[in-house]
Amino acid sequence: MDKVVKSESEWQAMLSDLAYKVTRKHGTERAFTHDNFPKVPGTYRCVCCDAPLFDQSTKFDSGTGWPSFYAPISEETVGESEDRSWFMRRTEVHCNRCDAHLGHVFNDGPAPTGLRYCMNGVALKFEAADE
Repeated sequence: MDKVVKSESEWQAMLSDLAYKVTRKHGTERAFTHDNFPKVPGTYRCVCCDAPLFDQSTKFDSGTGWPSFYAPISEETVGESEDRSWFMRRTEVHCNRCDAHLGHVFNDGPAPTGLRYCMNGVALKFEAADE
């Protein structure tokens, strides 16, 4: 996968203020504000670089107010790093193609993985599958 690299001003010009704050500055959107995606087959892509990240079939209602998935499409599309902000120790999830901050992954998800990829909805765009 080819890396996508842009200047801060290029990212700011192409993203909404909130998407820029979340994806480029490691922010978090308010819960229950961006989890209104359609419930049809499709792919969740990175809002910054269009990389395919999650499939609708792995999405579940976590009750948290953020889109949650139990697995990415591929371990090559998402990366993880330690996040020690807010006096906590968490695992940050980012897009491997453009390094956009997507959210965090936790060990309290459903089978088959037991993982909950808790993503910022503003960091994702949905592409319905062709029928």
